[in-house]
Amino acid sequence: MIYKFMNIRILTCNDEEVIERGEILFNEKSIVGFGHKVDEGYSDVEEIDGTGLTILPGLIDSHVHLGMDASPDPFLSMKDEGPADIAYLAVQQGYEFLKAGITAIRNLGTRYNADIAYRNAVSSGKIIGPKVFAAGSPIVMTGGHGHVMAIEADGCDEVRKAARSQLKAGADLLKVMATGGVLTQGNEPGATQFSEEELRCICQEAAKVSKTTAAHTIGTEGIKNAIRAGVTTIEHAYLLDEEAVELMLKMGTYLVPTLLAPTLILDKPGTVPDYMISKVKKIINDHKISFQMAYKAGVPIAAGTDAGTPFNFPGLLAKELSLMIEYGMTPRKAIYSATLGAAKAVQMDHKIGSIQIGKEADLTIVRGNPLENIHNLCEPVYVFLNGRMVHNNTSHSKTHLEINS
Repeated sequence: MIYKFMNIRILTCNDEEVIERGEILFNEKSIVGFGHKVDEGYSDVEEIDGTGLTILPGLIDSHVHLGMDASPDPFLSMKDEGPADIAYLAVQQGYEFLKAGITAIRNLGTRYNADIAYRNAVSSGKIIGPKVFAAGSPIVMTGGHGHVMAIEADGCDEVRKAARSQLKAGADLLKVMATGGVLTQGNEPGATQFSEEELRCICQEAAKVSKTTAAHTIGTEGIKNAIRAGVTTIEHAYLLDEEAVELMLKMGTYLVPTLLAPTLILDKPGTVPDYMISKVKKIINDHKISFQMAYKAGVPIAAGTDAGTPFNFPGLLAKELSLMIEYGMTPRKAIYSATLGAAKAVQMDHKIGSIQIGKEADLTIVRGNPLENIHNLCEPVYVFLNGRMVHNNTSHSKTHLEINS
């Protein structure tokens, strides 16, 4: 199928170009053309009037957990679940991501490597779902944060073997826990876990095969250990200081702030375990300050939600962007962090993340102008994945996500 949208606002997310009342032409291979006027040269084109709509690249959520159920205590739930339970939930979550205009996700921790299997099923066409950059099971120290879904390893020999095992299993990137966390009972969020040397060993293994790395970090020393070790992205980073920011700039390290996750935990007192509430209350204001510090300094930022954590359901990326804007980021930069900026963080910006001729036709169409109201991203009208319509929410059509359609 070949589609042509006319009279539509185009946010290219490349060089900040915006085209008013433009045209875009694409097929199941790539974006064929876009601009104020596009000459077709094709037969059997489905033309759609985009008056009042905006088209932009499909959104990318850079921090999710497929198979984690967003319950008040997801690790407790996961502890008793088998591979089939987690895989089934991942499939349902994939549909929800697509309905929200999220056409790619970076999965940073799932038990049994279920996200790798899910990615393979999507890429082979067995099921419909977003593109997945899968880390599989995280690598943690014995008893470390998230150990219920992780590979536990200690010392350089063990972490190297764990890294190699994950790469053998087909991981696109490696996820490590550099500090304690909020969701793991008995963990102190600010405490360091893996040493800088252990983290470096993991990063070295990833680099050997041109893979990226992501580090869960809350405490300042753990953040700096991870940056110095060479991780690609720092996740959360509640407790940055000036030295950490300078290191990130020097190393080209990305920040994925996940501002939404702690706010959702605090929104549900009496349901989320008290130990989580207590931890978050101590650090949530620092989280905001750290994000602002990094953004003002020019640290590259990719947007992620931490979907799967308490009440953090798939598809809330627009709410994450709203918080980023509330804390000082421009709407244009916020959208960039969920498109081309996020694509760069996974080293896939040559294929996705912006509207350019030859790139894959992962596209989201929304009402109004999200540069003026970011909440317009919350309910896409159309979503295209590889040039195929996977979501249609026009007034005369029902949403559809059909397996093997």
